[in-house]
Amino acid sequence: MNKLITVSPSPHAHSGESVSKLMYGVVIALLPAMLVSFWFFGMGAIYVTLLSVASCVLFEFLIQKYILKKEPRISDGSAIVTGVLLAFNLPSSLPPFIIIVGALVAIGIGKLTFGGLGNNPFNPALVGRVFLLLSFPTRMTKFPKLEGFNTPVILSDSNISDATTGATPLGIIKEGLGSGETISSLMEKNHLGYADFFMGNTGGSLGEIAAFALILGLIFMLARKIITWHIPVSIIGTVIIFTGILFLADPNQYADPLFHILTGGLLLGAIFMATDYVTSPMTPVGQIIYGVGIALITVIIRVFGAYPEGISFAILIMNAFVPLINRYIKPKRFGEEVKNG
Repeated sequence: MNKLITVSPSPHAHSGESVSKLMYGVVIALLPAMLVSFWFFGMGAIYVTLLSVASCVLFEFLIQKYILKKEPRISDGSAIVTGVLLAFNLPSSLPPFIIIVGALVAIGIGKLTFGGLGNNPFNPALVGRVFLLLSFPTRMTKFPKLEGFNTPVILSDSNISDATTGATPLGIIKEGLGSGETISSLMEKNHLGYADFFMGNTGGSLGEIAAFALILGLIFMLARKIITWHIPVSIIGTVIIFTGILFLADPNQYADPLFHILTGGLLLGAIFMATDYVTSPMTPVGQIIYGVGIALITVIIRVFGAYPEGISFAILIMNAFVPLINRYIKPKRFGEEVKNG
């Protein structure tokens, strides 16, 4: 009786899935949005994506092998997912050193500082993105105009000009409302259309421009049971409700729900960032609470805050509440008696 039996936490049933299989499933789901970014942003998008992925994989290997002194596990695909998601949150014009710094922060601070995959409390790609946004605000908010493979690859601050860069729809609306203009006049003056938002013909970070491509990724992950509907639907549904209330109250000052859904990183965040296994709640009820919180914070930042976008900050804030949600919203114990009446 001197041997202790260790019982690991649930779930105890084996689904046949592995970490690497799930991660590469996410990569497949990201492919439509990736191809759309290559089409609209050209070589700039390709180099940002490749450098981000290569840097994340390299830093994970080096830190695990030489600092943590453990066997590198780059083959599980998690570093690739982090690299792609980091790239999706970046403009296509960033110089290499900024992308490399973002990858180092994402992997070194956002992930491996806490012990690696399964232990990080915050989404690593968003940690890298927010660090870059706060450190290089000018570079992170300059987006090359869409010219396909003719889009210039801007590698230095001296090359940035109004002739080669444009604002995102959220930025245009935020700035215009601050100048006293109305939503309808801003949409008309800047030729902002919902068809462009849906198909990707608009400014923004690599992975946020094409709603249809992100929705294809969502359908794939739901069909493959890589994620469940609770987080994406609770985020999108809550945004629709609260932006709808604001729009009905004053349509000249508040954009309609469809605008909020199709622009910025809301779909990217709701589908691919907030659904991260490690940093989201375990139970369906907890996931819905988590999604509602993300949506509310996003709407508050977008409508009343200084930044035109808020999904990244919202997800990181709610990541911090996940342990609390898991503590109070727990699944039923195996064999627990269900009381009737």
